[in-house]
Amino acid sequence: MDFTLSEEHKMLQTTVRDFANDKLAPVADELDRKQEFAWDNFKMMAEMGLLGLGIPPEYGGSGGDELSIVIAMEDIARACASTADIVDAHLCLCAAPIYRFGTEEQKQKFLPALVKGEKVGAHAVTESEAGSDVSRVQMTAVKDGDSYILNGTKIFITNGDVCDIVLVFATIPELGDRGMTAFIVEEGTPGYSKGKKYDKLGMRAATNADQVFEDCRIPVINRIGEEGRGMRIFLETIDHGRIGIAAQALGITKAALDRAADYAKQRQQFGAIIASYQAIGWRLADIFTELEAARLLLYQAAWLADNGQPFRTQAAMAKVYATELAMRATTLGIQVFGGYGYMMDSPMQRYFRDAKLTEIYEGTSEVQRMIISGALFR
Repeated sequence: MDFTLSEEHKMLQTTVRDFANDKLAPVADELDRKQEFAWDNFKMMAEMGLLGLGIPPEYGGSGGDELSIVIAMEDIARACASTADIVDAHLCLCAAPIYRFGTEEQKQKFLPALVKGEKVGAHAVTESEAGSDVSRVQMTAVKDGDSYILNGTKIFITNGDVCDIVLVFATIPELGDRGMTAFIVEEGTPGYSKGKKYDKLGMRAATNADQVFEDCRIPVINRIGEEGRGMRIFLETIDHGRIGIAAQALGITKAALDRAADYAKQRQQFGAIIASYQAIGWRLADIFTELEAARLLLYQAAWLADNGQPFRTQAAMAKVYATELAMRATTLGIQVFGGYGYMMDSPMQRYFRDAKLTEIYEGTSEVQRMIISGALFR
């Protein structure tokens, strides 16, 4: 069994790490305070080809595989988790499903602008009564000649205040429980508007807003897949997305661990550096060990996805393990920093706030355990 990264993966990792250190990390705190979409970061990532990872060159993409996305996402999140969240919504949840499930015409029309960063993508499924249980989606799509008329509101949508292309999930009423269907809606479509913008605890530079559809007419050619295939498209998309969220959590954990370890080696109490006390040193050692274990879980899920094997359970395992680790690591990081860790000018408070969201979006920890237990007991 070979755990060595390929030369291409090593080169990508070095490139992204240098970029994250030089360009993303220095502005992360300011972006968090402003709570504005990270436009400069988005444009720089487009120029580097990071918004096209996993998308073939014939559609303007950079190519690469699931592991490439994981490698990039971890180092982006280590520097600025909000920026990683933007990439996840734009690439993993919008561009990638268009590539996987769209027609050739749809790929040629939408993907080049997305991977070049000329347009911002978003993914809209969540509603007030449809969170973890997406089968409760109430937004409707009614066929009318060569169009569909969409009505409903989506909430908490990442990139929602700036997006140009939205992958939307609605139900076709006459199909009943099997009616969920996926559609592409473009900015400027009559009946489509952006609603409430949210003031979030963390990931504050990845802005969220409602998406409102009032008799929004879109052409049939903007439907992704067949009628009633939306649930399959959603589930496969979110499985890939969970791999990305686990990578985000690894990045946050690594950032918190590095900061805490550096501080513990410098801070002196009772005549010795605090890293020398088992109460600190051993707990950080545990986080270090769990970080390596989480990365192996994540790489396994990515490898399965890249090799065309079922990976839903492994993606759930990677997500729940990595995201809960991120919360433990950032909580410990604040404790290691003591009073300073509780102050808003400490780096730890941002890591802590950002980490919490990873346990919630794209399937809560409870949902991941439902998936895992389902695999265990079937």
